[in-house]
Amino acid sequence: MHPLRPLGPLLVTLLRLLGPLAAALASAAVLDRMCRRKGLLPPGFRAPWRRLLAGLLLAGILWLGIFAPLGEIGLPSKLDVSTISTPQLFLLHVLLALSLLGWFVLGFAGTRPGPPAAASDSAVDFREPGARFALPGSEPCSAAGAGPGSAPPLGLELAPGPPPPAARPPAPPPSFLSQLALQLGFRAAHVGREIGLGLLLGAGAWLVVIVALIVLATVILAIGGENAMPKQPPAIVPFIASLPVMVRLAASLSAGFVEETFFRGFLQPRIGIALSTGMFVLAHLSYGQPFVLVGVSLLSLIYALLVRWRQTIWPAIAAHALFDGVQLLVIIPAVLRLLGHRGGAAGAKVLALLAPVAGWAGHHIW
Repeated sequence: MHPLRPLGPLLVTLLRLLGPLAAALASAAVLDRMCRRKGLLPPGFRAPWRRLLAGLLLAGILWLGIFAPLGEIGLPSKLDVSTISTPQLFLLHVLLALSLLGWFVLGFAGTRPGPPAAASDSAVDFREPGARFALPGSEPCSAAGAGPGSAPPLGLELAPGPPPPAARPPAPPPSFLSQLALQLGFRAAHVGREIGLGLLLGAGAWLVVIVALIVLATVILAIGGENAMPKQPPAIVPFIASLPVMVRLAASLSAGFVEETFFRGFLQPRIGIALSTGMFVLAHLSYGQPFVLVGVSLLSLIYALLVRWRQTIWPAIAAHALFDGVQLLVIIPAVLRLLGHRGGAAGAKVLALLAPVAGWAGHHIW
């Protein structure tokens, strides 16, 4: 036997363990760099220890929630749904929310606005490229580039105007919760209207994704790709669909709120639509089925464009929660009942096509 042959399995094991960790650390470093380049570093990050601790906190949740499935590619699933408790379904969402809260506490709690971080008092601009803090009350320059207080163009004399108003006392610094709402896209002129728009567009998104998956499946079958079709849905999907109604409703609402806050409210304005969508898809890699990833990718792009259009995450939260709710409360239970009667193998394939439930906390259970 070759003396180096026993090192092969050990190297593969180390790669499976350390590869996702290295990817998480690199991603946290990239996010920090892009925040600095776009002027999005919180004022608290002037203190190096705060910045380092926030980066490690973010890397930890990226490792557990997004990159860990990369180390499981090619391995048989060890998930036993019979041992899953209801709190475990929400564990990753809780950890993700706590990590995000910790990042903002380190960045904003106990800080005062002022140069060079005055922009931190304003809402994040979700438009691409180069999302920056939107500065309310800024005065645009004229076409000649003259701004307030600049000298008039040559040949013109300005009549003396009224005396400047008395200086107003500085506004008190915004509270931490106000900062959090501004930075994550929760501010909206009419929250109810944005939620209603999200529900309407969410229904359309469900139809778009389902039709796209059916068309894709039809094309694959037409070219003789029977073996490429999923034979069974991921085991966790029918398990969650069989839980009590209130648990499924809570899972849908939790997925819509927590995941959209993280991927669209936090990541998207800082690293862009492409990278945030890529991370969203990686978070669902543990499904292990290409059809699911296609559906997840389409949904992520729809939600990202919705946030970019509306400049708030409320419509994406509503659309995401509606999609998960329709899948878990209506569609998948109906197909499961069909399987119990006469669905057979065909019904199993239909269920596999309908499986891209966007909530991913149930797929990261330890």
